[in-house]
Amino acid sequence: MADAHKIVLDMLAAWEKRDYDKIMSSFADDAVYHNIPVQPIKGKKAIGEIFRAFFELMDVSILEVVNSAANGNVVFTERVDRFRFAKTGQRLDLPVNGVFEVRDGKIVAFRDYFDLASFEKPSGMKL
Repeated sequence: MADAHKIVLDMLAAWEKRDYDKIMSSFADDAVYHNIPVQPIKGKKAIGEIFRAFFELMDVSILEVVNSAANGNVVFTERVDRFRFAKTGQRLDLPVNGVFEVRDGKIVAFRDYFDLASFEKPSGMKL
């Protein structure tokens, strides 16, 4: 349990440092990233493409963990994801609940629950 929890928290902390390699090394090749309610992103390569798009859009990405808990290989996070848009300097603080599943030391499922319009409207990015 402690290992899954640490893997997830370390991956989330890597966002503030914009450490793409650290973030991506946390994922299994067959991982699924799902922003509920949009279609899931399947596979490490596709997830990496989405994360790169976020890095291009945002010059600040802080995934602040407010609360977290783990039960075996499942990790729950309550977060405020804090972004700054690179082109405009506009800031966005997005409340998020995330659920992660870890297998063999790698994240295999990453599901985020948030108000979609609260992200898409200010970002102009359709998920």
